[in-house]
Amino acid sequence: MEILAFGVQSDEKPLMEKAFEGHHDIRCLDVFLNEDTAPIAAGYEIISSSVNATLNNRVLQTLAAGGTQLIAQRSTGFNNIDLQVAERLGLTVARVSSYSPYSVAEFAWTLAMAVNRRIVRASNRTRDFDFRLDGLMGRDLRGRTVGVLGTGRIGEAFTRIAHGFGMRLLGWDAVPNPACVELGMKYVEKDRLLAEADLVSLHVPLLPSTQHLIDADALRAMKDDAILVNSSRGGLIDTEALVVELRAGRFTGVGLDVYEAEAGLFFLDKSLEVVADDTLARLVTFPNVVVTSHQAYYTEDAVAQIIETTVRNVLDYTEGRRSENVLVPAVART
Repeated sequence: MEILAFGVQSDEKPLMEKAFEGHHDIRCLDVFLNEDTAPIAAGYEIISSSVNATLNNRVLQTLAAGGTQLIAQRSTGFNNIDLQVAERLGLTVARVSSYSPYSVAEFAWTLAMAVNRRIVRASNRTRDFDFRLDGLMGRDLRGRTVGVLGTGRIGEAFTRIAHGFGMRLLGWDAVPNPACVELGMKYVEKDRLLAEADLVSLHVPLLPSTQHLIDADALRAMKDDAILVNSSRGGLIDTEALVVELRAGRFTGVGLDVYEAEAGLFFLDKSLEVVADDTLARLVTFPNVVVTSHQAYYTEDAVAQIIETTVRNVLDYTEGRRSENVLVPAVART
Protein backbone atom coordinates (compact mmCIF):
# COMPACT_ATOMS: atom_id res chain seq x y z
CA MET A 1 0.00 0.00 0.00
CA GLU A 2 1.19 3.52 -0.78
CA ILE A 3 0.63 6.21 1.85
CA LEU A 4 0.42 9.90 1.05
CA ALA A 5 2.07 12.28 3.54
CA PHE A 6 1.38 16.02 3.40
CA GLY A 7 3.54 18.82 4.77
CA VAL A 8 6.78 16.84 4.96
CA GLN A 9 9.82 19.05 5.58
CA SER A 10 13.02 18.39 3.62
CA ASP A 11 14.83 17.28 6.80
CA GLU A 12 11.94 14.97 7.62
CA LYS A 13 11.57 13.23 4.25
CA PRO A 14 14.52 10.79 4.43
CA LEU A 15 13.53 9.84 7.98
CA MET A 16 9.96 9.16 6.85
CA GLU A 17 11.07 7.06 3.89
CA LYS A 18 13.49 5.01 6.01
CA ALA A 19 10.95 4.43 8.78
CA PHE A 20 8.31 3.08 6.37
CA GLU A 21 10.79 0.94 4.47
CA GLY A 22 9.77 -2.71 4.63
CA HIS A 23 6.23 -1.81 5.70
CA HIS A 24 4.53 0.39 3.12
CA ASP A 25 5.52 2.72 0.32
CA ILE A 26 5.21 6.40 1.15
CA ARG A 27 4.87 9.44 -1.08
CA CYS A 28 5.99 12.63 0.65
CA LEU A 29 4.67 16.04 -0.38
CA ASP A 30 5.89 19.40 0.88
CA VAL A 31 2.46 20.99 0.39
CA PHE A 32 0.11 21.20 3.35
CA LEU A 33 -3.26 19.52 3.44
CA ASN A 34 -6.07 22.03 2.95
CA GLU A 35 -9.10 22.60 0.74
CA ASP A 36 -6.92 23.22 -2.33
CA THR A 37 -4.68 20.17 -1.93
CA ALA A 38 -7.13 17.61 -0.54
CA PRO A 39 -8.09 16.31 -4.04
CA ILE A 40 -4.51 15.02 -4.41
CA ALA A 41 -5.39 12.33 -1.84
CA ALA A 42 -7.96 10.67 -4.11
CA GLY A 43 -7.27 6.94 -4.19
CA TYR A 44 -5.15 6.88 -1.04
CA GLU A 45 -6.65 4.83 1.80
CA ILE A 46 -4.13 6.26 4.29
CA ILE A 47 -2.87 9.83 4.45
CA SER A 48 -0.63 11.55 6.98
CA SER A 49 -1.09 15.20 7.92
CA SER A 50 1.08 17.75 9.69
CA VAL A 51 0.27 20.12 12.51
CA ASN A 52 -0.56 22.99 10.14
CA ALA A 53 -3.01 21.00 8.05
CA THR A 54 -6.60 22.16 7.75
CA LEU A 55 -8.98 19.27 8.29
CA ASN A 56 -12.33 21.01 8.30
CA ASN A 57 -15.67 19.75 7.01
CA ARG A 58 -14.87 20.38 3.34
CA VAL A 59 -11.43 18.76 3.49
CA LEU A 60 -12.74 15.71 5.34
CA GLN A 61 -15.61 15.37 2.85
CA THR A 62 -13.10 15.46 0.00
CA LEU A 63 -10.86 12.87 1.65
CA ALA A 64 -13.73 10.51 2.40
CA ALA A 65 -15.11 10.84 -1.13
CA GLY A 66 -11.67 9.99 -2.49
CA GLY A 67 -11.45 6.77 -0.50
CA THR A 68 -9.34 7.84 2.47
CA GLN A 69 -10.06 5.85 5.61
CA LEU A 70 -7.16 6.71 7.95
CA ILE A 71 -5.72 10.11 8.82
CA ALA A 72 -2.45 9.74 10.74
CA GLN A 73 -1.54 13.17 12.08
CA ARG A 74 2.11 13.74 12.94
CA SER A 75 1.52 15.88 16.03
CA THR A 76 0.14 15.77 19.54
CA GLY A 77 -2.32 18.61 18.99
CA PHE A 78 -5.45 17.96 16.95
CA ASN A 79 -7.38 21.21 17.22
CA ASN A 80 -7.08 21.50 13.42
CA ILE A 81 -9.28 18.43 12.89
CA ASP A 82 -13.08 18.43 13.05
CA LEU A 83 -13.38 15.13 14.89
CA GLN A 84 -17.18 15.08 14.87
CA VAL A 85 -17.26 15.32 11.08
CA ALA A 86 -14.52 12.70 10.78
CA GLU A 87 -16.47 10.25 12.92
CA ARG A 88 -19.69 10.92 11.02
CA LEU A 89 -17.85 10.15 7.77
CA GLY A 90 -16.45 6.91 9.17
CA LEU A 91 -12.84 8.08 9.12
CA THR A 92 -10.24 6.84 11.58
CA VAL A 93 -8.04 9.58 13.02
CA ALA A 94 -4.84 8.92 14.97
CA ARG A 95 -2.24 11.26 16.40
CA VAL A 96 1.12 11.14 18.16
CA SER A 97 0.07 11.26 21.80
CA SER A 98 3.57 12.04 23.07
CA TYR A 99 7.16 12.64 22.03
CA SER A 100 10.26 14.15 23.63
CA PRO A 101 9.00 16.81 26.06
CA TYR A 102 12.54 18.16 26.31
CA SER A 103 12.49 19.44 22.72
CA VAL A 104 9.70 21.92 23.49
CA ALA A 105 10.73 22.68 27.07
CA GLU A 106 14.32 23.45 26.09
CA PHE A 107 13.17 25.65 23.21
CA ALA A 108 10.80 27.56 25.50
CA TRP A 109 13.80 28.31 27.69
CA THR A 110 15.77 29.31 24.59
CA LEU A 111 13.10 31.90 23.82
CA ALA A 112 13.01 33.09 27.42
CA MET A 113 16.77 33.57 27.55
CA ALA A 114 16.88 35.14 24.08
CA VAL A 115 14.48 37.93 25.06
CA ASN A 116 15.90 38.32 28.57
CA ARG A 117 19.49 38.70 27.36
CA ARG A 118 18.64 40.50 24.07
CA ILE A 119 20.41 37.82 22.01
CA VAL A 120 18.82 38.68 18.66
CA ARG A 121 19.58 42.39 19.02
CA ALA A 122 23.15 41.66 20.10
CA SER A 123 23.71 39.26 17.20
CA ASN A 124 22.36 41.75 14.67
CA ARG A 125 24.63 44.46 16.06
CA THR A 126 27.81 42.41 15.95
CA ARG A 127 27.13 41.51 12.31
CA ASP A 128 27.53 45.25 11.68
CA PHE A 129 30.61 45.36 13.96
CA ASP A 130 28.66 47.36 16.56
CA PHE A 131 29.92 46.04 19.88
CA ARG A 132 28.19 48.45 22.26
CA LEU A 133 26.31 47.09 25.27
CA ASP A 134 23.68 49.85 25.37
CA GLY A 135 20.19 48.35 25.60
CA LEU A 136 21.43 44.79 26.13
CA MET A 137 21.09 44.54 29.91
CA GLY A 138 19.20 41.47 31.11
CA ARG A 139 18.37 40.03 34.52
CA ASP A 140 19.52 37.07 36.60
CA LEU A 141 16.71 34.53 36.80
CA ARG A 142 17.95 32.94 40.00
CA GLY A 143 15.64 33.90 42.86
CA ARG A 144 12.91 35.19 40.55
CA THR A 145 9.48 33.62 40.09
CA VAL A 146 8.41 31.46 37.16
CA GLY A 147 4.76 30.71 36.46
CA VAL A 148 4.04 27.53 34.50
CA LEU A 149 0.56 27.25 33.02
CA GLY A 150 0.13 23.54 32.34
CA THR A 151 2.37 21.05 34.13
CA GLY A 152 2.10 17.93 32.03
CA ARG A 153 5.16 16.26 30.53
CA ILE A 154 6.42 19.40 28.78
CA GLY A 155 5.51 21.68 31.67
CA GLU A 156 7.31 19.35 34.06
CA ALA A 157 10.44 19.36 31.88
CA PHE A 158 10.29 23.16 31.77
CA THR A 159 9.88 23.26 35.56
CA ARG A 160 12.92 21.05 36.10
CA ILE A 161 15.04 23.52 34.15
CA ALA A 162 13.56 26.41 36.16
CA HIS A 163 14.45 24.56 39.35
CA GLY A 164 18.00 24.26 38.06
CA PHE A 165 18.09 28.04 37.67
CA GLY A 166 17.09 28.37 41.31
CA MET A 167 13.74 30.00 40.66
CA ARG A 168 10.60 30.15 42.79
CA LEU A 169 8.05 27.84 41.16
CA LEU A 170 4.35 28.61 40.69
CA GLY A 171 2.03 26.29 38.77
CA TRP A 172 -1.50 26.28 37.43
CA ASP A 173 -3.26 23.15 36.25
CA ALA A 174 -6.45 21.18 36.81
CA VAL A 175 -4.47 18.46 38.61
CA PRO A 176 -1.11 19.10 40.35
CA ASN A 177 1.85 17.11 39.05
CA PRO A 178 3.50 15.30 41.99
CA ALA A 179 6.91 15.59 40.32
CA CYS A 180 6.55 19.38 40.19
CA VAL A 181 5.34 19.52 43.79
CA GLU A 182 8.43 17.55 44.79
CA LEU A 183 10.56 20.20 43.09
CA GLY A 184 8.92 22.83 45.30
CA MET A 185 6.20 24.09 42.96
CA LYS A 186 3.23 25.80 44.60
CA TYR A 187 -0.06 25.53 42.73
CA VAL A 188 -2.10 28.75 42.77
CA GLU A 189 -4.97 30.40 40.94
CA LYS A 190 -4.16 31.77 37.50
CA ASP A 191 -4.61 35.42 38.53
CA ARG A 192 -2.12 35.07 41.37
CA LEU A 193 0.39 33.29 39.13
CA LEU A 194 0.19 36.04 36.53
CA ALA A 195 0.51 38.79 39.15
CA GLU A 196 3.59 37.30 40.83
CA ALA A 197 5.54 35.65 38.01
CA ASP A 198 8.57 37.28 36.41
CA LEU A 199 8.42 34.67 33.67
CA VAL A 200 5.19 33.05 32.40
CA SER A 201 5.37 30.01 30.12
CA LEU A 202 2.39 28.30 28.49
CA HIS A 203 2.19 24.51 28.23
CA VAL A 204 -1.52 23.73 27.95
CA PRO A 205 -3.38 22.27 24.94
CA LEU A 206 -5.66 24.45 22.85
CA LEU A 207 -9.25 23.60 23.74
CA PRO A 208 -12.43 25.67 23.75
CA SER A 209 -11.80 26.27 27.45
CA THR A 210 -8.24 27.50 26.87
CA GLN A 211 -8.85 29.64 23.78
CA HIS A 212 -7.38 33.07 24.63
CA LEU A 213 -6.39 31.84 28.07
CA ILE A 214 -4.12 34.88 28.06
CA ASP A 215 -6.60 37.56 27.11
CA ALA A 216 -6.56 41.32 27.69
CA ASP A 217 -7.40 40.94 31.40
CA ALA A 218 -4.71 38.30 31.91
CA LEU A 219 -2.11 40.44 30.16
CA ARG A 220 -3.00 43.44 32.32
CA ALA A 221 -2.63 41.25 35.41
CA MET A 222 1.00 40.48 34.57
CA LYS A 223 3.96 42.50 35.78
CA ASP A 224 5.04 45.32 33.48
CA ASP A 225 8.51 43.81 33.24
CA ALA A 226 7.46 40.16 32.94
CA ILE A 227 8.58 37.76 30.23
CA LEU A 228 5.89 35.79 28.36
CA VAL A 229 6.69 32.62 26.40
CA ASN A 230 4.34 30.50 24.30
CA SER A 231 5.61 27.30 22.71
CA SER A 232 2.29 25.46 22.83
CA ARG A 233 -0.52 26.77 20.60
CA GLY A 234 -1.02 30.27 19.22
CA GLY A 235 -4.68 30.44 20.15
CA LEU A 236 -3.81 30.49 23.84
CA ILE A 237 -2.96 34.20 23.51
CA ASP A 238 -5.19 36.99 22.25
CA THR A 239 -2.56 38.43 19.92
CA GLU A 240 -4.34 41.70 19.24
CA ALA A 241 -4.58 42.32 22.99
CA LEU A 242 -0.88 41.47 23.30
CA VAL A 243 0.00 44.06 20.65
CA VAL A 244 -1.94 46.69 22.61
CA GLU A 245 0.11 45.96 25.75
CA LEU A 246 3.39 45.94 23.82
CA ARG A 247 2.56 49.31 22.27
CA ALA A 248 2.11 50.61 25.81
CA GLY A 249 5.73 49.65 26.53
CA ARG A 250 4.98 46.67 28.72
CA PHE A 251 6.95 43.43 29.18
CA THR A 252 10.67 42.82 29.23
CA GLY A 253 10.22 40.33 26.44
CA VAL A 254 7.83 38.03 24.62
CA GLY A 255 8.94 34.80 22.95
CA LEU A 256 6.44 33.17 20.59
CA ASP A 257 7.00 29.95 18.69
CA VAL A 258 3.32 29.81 17.73
CA TYR A 259 0.78 32.29 16.42
CA GLU A 260 -2.99 31.96 16.36
CA ALA A 261 -3.23 32.73 12.61
CA GLU A 262 -0.11 30.81 11.60
CA ALA A 263 -1.87 28.47 9.15
CA GLY A 264 -0.85 29.41 5.62
CA LEU A 265 2.21 31.27 6.91
CA PHE A 266 4.40 29.14 9.14
CA PHE A 267 6.60 26.50 7.44
CA LEU A 268 6.39 28.49 4.18
CA ASP A 269 8.70 31.03 2.50
CA LYS A 270 6.79 34.30 2.36
CA SER A 271 9.88 36.51 2.07
CA LEU A 272 9.04 37.70 -1.45
CA GLU A 273 5.36 38.31 -0.74
CA VAL A 274 3.35 41.00 0.99
CA VAL A 275 2.02 39.46 4.21
CA ALA A 276 -1.47 40.84 4.71
CA ASP A 277 -1.64 39.91 8.40
CA ASP A 278 -1.33 43.34 10.03
CA THR A 279 -1.25 41.89 13.56
CA LEU A 280 1.73 39.65 12.83
CA ALA A 281 3.46 42.42 10.87
CA ARG A 282 3.12 44.72 13.88
CA LEU A 283 4.14 42.03 16.33
CA VAL A 284 7.52 41.32 14.72
CA THR A 285 8.47 45.02 14.77
CA PHE A 286 8.76 45.18 18.56
CA PRO A 287 12.39 45.00 19.67
CA ASN A 288 11.49 42.95 22.75
CA VAL A 289 9.62 40.25 20.78
CA VAL A 290 11.08 37.11 19.21
CA VAL A 291 8.85 35.10 16.88
CA THR A 292 9.88 31.70 15.52
CA SER A 293 7.92 29.47 13.17
CA HIS A 294 6.60 26.58 15.29
CA GLN A 295 9.97 24.86 15.56
CA ALA A 296 10.08 23.99 19.25
CA TYR A 297 9.42 20.30 18.56
CA TYR A 298 11.93 20.18 15.70
CA THR A 299 14.81 18.12 17.04
CA GLU A 300 16.23 14.89 15.66
CA ASP A 301 15.01 13.06 18.75
CA ALA A 302 11.45 14.37 18.73
CA VAL A 303 10.92 14.07 14.96
CA ALA A 304 12.23 10.48 15.03
CA GLN A 305 9.74 9.64 17.79
CA ILE A 306 6.90 11.33 15.90
CA ILE A 307 7.66 9.34 12.76
CA GLU A 308 8.06 6.06 14.66
CA THR A 309 4.67 6.57 16.28
CA THR A 310 3.10 7.46 12.93
CA VAL A 311 4.42 4.21 11.43
CA ARG A 312 3.03 2.32 14.41
CA ASN A 313 -0.36 4.03 13.99
CA VAL A 314 -0.46 2.97 10.35
CA LEU A 315 0.51 -0.61 11.18
CA ASP A 316 -2.06 -0.76 13.98
CA TYR A 317 -4.71 0.28 11.47
CA THR A 318 -3.68 -2.14 8.71
CA GLU A 319 -3.34 -5.01 11.18
CA GLY A 320 -6.58 -4.32 13.03
CA ARG A 321 -5.18 -3.08 16.34
CA ARG A 322 -6.27 -0.06 18.37
CA SER A 323 -4.05 2.12 20.54
CA GLU A 324 -4.33 5.15 22.79
CA ASN A 325 -3.36 7.30 19.80
CA VAL A 326 -6.74 6.81 18.08
CA LEU A 327 -8.99 9.85 18.44
CA VAL A 328 -11.79 8.69 16.15
CA PRO A 329 -13.74 6.50 16.39
CA ALA A 330 -14.23 7.02 20.11
CA VAL A 331 -15.18 3.35 20.44
CA ALA A 332 -13.46 0.63 18.48
CA ARG A 333 -15.42 -0.48 15.42
CA THR A 334 -16.45 -4.11 15.30
